[in-house]
Amino acid sequence: MLAVGEHVLGELEDRTIQMTTGLGGGVGLDYQDLCGAFLSGVLIIGAVYGRSSPDVNDSHCQEKVLAYRQRFQSAFGSLICGELRESKYGSGGEQPCSVLVEQAASILLEIL
Repeated sequence: MLAVGEHVLGELEDRTIQMTTGLGGGVGLDYQDLCGAFLSGVLIIGAVYGRSSPDVNDSHCQEKVLAYRQRFQSAFGSLICGELRESKYGSGGEQPCSVLVEQAASILLEIL
């Protein structure tokens, strides 16, 4: 997702990259929360379409996030890291998480 972020937004600051570190493994490697690839996509959508102040209409951004959510869930069957790992992704699964991340990035680029 870093590659997508930099493709869309230009070079990312170190601080921005650091802020996303804890998203891996369903937030803090507990595997119980939303997939880090999904969350990263939501952050990128927000960076592109998000509002810059409370009085700005955010409906376009929300529509993009909802579309990403629906496409992600349709493609992978879940948004939850642990469920994705149980189905086939991750170090013990049929495919590594990098395959999911690549497919999620492709979905994100289509949404953007």
